[in-house]
Amino acid sequence: MAPPLLLLLLASGAAACPLPCVCQNLSESLSTLCAHRGLLFVPPNVDRRTVELRLADNFIQALGPPDFRNMTGLVDLTLSRNAITRIGARAFGDLESLRSLHLDGNRLVELGAGSLRGPANLQHLILSGNQLGRIAPGAFDDFLESLEDLDLSYNNLRQVPWAGIGAMPALHTLNLDHNLIDALPPGAFAQLGQLSRLDLTSNRLATLAPDPLFSRGRDVEASATPLVLSFSGNPLHCNCELLWLRRLVRPDDLETCASPPGLAGRYFWAVPEAEFSCEPPLIARHTQRLWVLEGQRAMLRCRALGDPAPTMHWVGPDDRLVGNSSRARAFPNGTLELGVTGAGDAGAYTCIATNPAGEATARVELRVLALPHGGNGSTEGGRPGPSDIAASARTAAEGEGTQETEAAVQVTEVTTSSGLVSWGPGRPAEPVWMFQIQYNCSEDETLIYRIVPASSHNFLLKHLVPGADYDLCLLALSPAAGPSDLTATRLLGCAHFSTLPAMPLCHALQAHVLGGTLTVAVGGVLVAALLVFTVALLVRGRGAGNGRLPLKLSHVQSQTNGGPSPTPKSHPPRSPPPRPQRSCSLDLGDAGGCYGYARRLGGAWARRSHSVHGGLLGAGCRGAGGSAERLEESVV
Repeated sequence: MAPPLLLLLLASGAAACPLPCVCQNLSESLSTLCAHRGLLFVPPNVDRRTVELRLADNFIQALGPPDFRNMTGLVDLTLSRNAITRIGARAFGDLESLRSLHLDGNRLVELGAGSLRGPANLQHLILSGNQLGRIAPGAFDDFLESLEDLDLSYNNLRQVPWAGIGAMPALHTLNLDHNLIDALPPGAFAQLGQLSRLDLTSNRLATLAPDPLFSRGRDVEASATPLVLSFSGNPLHCNCELLWLRRLVRPDDLETCASPPGLAGRYFWAVPEAEFSCEPPLIARHTQRLWVLEGQRAMLRCRALGDPAPTMHWVGPDDRLVGNSSRARAFPNGTLELGVTGAGDAGAYTCIATNPAGEATARVELRVLALPHGGNGSTEGGRPGPSDIAASARTAAEGEGTQETEAAVQVTEVTTSSGLVSWGPGRPAEPVWMFQIQYNCSEDETLIYRIVPASSHNFLLKHLVPGADYDLCLLALSPAAGPSDLTATRLLGCAHFSTLPAMPLCHALQAHVLGGTLTVAVGGVLVAALLVFTVALLVRGRGAGNGRLPLKLSHVQSQTNGGPSPTPKSHPPRSPPPRPQRSCSLDLGDAGGCYGYARRLGGAWARRSHSVHGGLLGAGCRGAGGSAERLEESVV
């Protein structure tokens, strides 16, 4: 029985401690140490009774529920400095006794709502040194009551789950430094009575909203739980919004101001309180008066300046604040958009800009022009659509016949995308407020409106569809008789026209290709003619050079080295002018020595004469039989 029992004990021991790890069983608690082992995943045969599991400095990339299943007694889990990019839902679901979780130095990009579900008694959560850009709002819900230390430093966070963090009553340390946080919600730390350290260093905070938490740092002795607050390295905007923070005595910090320009770079705690000032709002520009057709969109704009940037609000004609709804939308930059305007939207709107230094207002008047219904302004039978309006206008024009012949509408100078609409002044029956042009085309039945001043009698339509048929009607709008009356409309005439078809692209391309081909052909002919002309000149010059007559020598005299002077053969004797005779420049002792030197010198002189002048004849030493050779020098 002894050998099988021994084998069973050895097998159980091998299963309890993975081969690359070291297991320690001290004080009835098992520690499994697997750091620096080159692991690519969590060893599957880790003893489920392990209390401390260290898996730091490995290459683990993902975590899932099977990795820590049934490890209900695990208290300390270290996964620092791995390559973890993903944590599956409820990967720590069975770790009900877990107190410390270290996930720092990994590659986490986001935490889902179920990534950290399970450890209800977690006290220390370290997530620093990752690449976190998003944390789901419910990621910390399972341990809100127990968490004491939360480290989110050195990430890419712009927002954190403030609602969850603000509901951690036992939180002692909160590290949010070296992130991209640019704003703190008011009262985010109001319920954190046990918080003793808050690190906001090196973020993008320009201001801090007043919070009761920060007042605990003023008097360390009087506070039961003094707060250590760090917010250096932020681009603080030192204005009146930070005056409350300046009044806190904090001589141990080194914060500086980043703006406004007059305070940039100055030590925050050394700036006098009187210089923390704000500028009241000033309306820089706004819409003064806007006219729109009924049913169209209206954009009311208002821009304000101030320090800090003002908050914009709008008040409607009924003296009620205009908020976001299905018909209206107010933008932070001061623009109010009314999607579909009606008669009830007309009136005076008020733009209000506020900041801590004061407020400014501006008045904007909106007037909604009622659409013509049936050509006479009546509203019976409901509101017709765009196609009905055009049809009604055309029918009324046909029925009236020549009622407005002197104000007939004409469309001339029609091109592929434009046409000039013109009309006469007509009868001065009623005062005209403005003209309205309505038109649509066969390609799109949408009715298009154009408003023209009363002083104009022509209008250029642009951006038309090529090769389309258009129906156009002109109406005259007159002011309403009373506040409750609709705008009076009067049909002046209608017209039908067609735009020119667009030139096919192939024709233009063909003309372009033909023009390019012709240019290349003409250029090739010119280049060929130039080459032929050049070759002809070269051939002619070479032929003239080969037929050149030999150069004739005259006035040739010779000098000898002491011998009798030879008589020239090719020239008749003539009496040369007296010249001094020259002798051999080297005394070689005999004629043979002078002969060898003279031959070499004559050959060199002949080669030089031929290369430079092209026609001179070299002279050399000649002799016959056993007579001595003589050196002859030709002088031209």
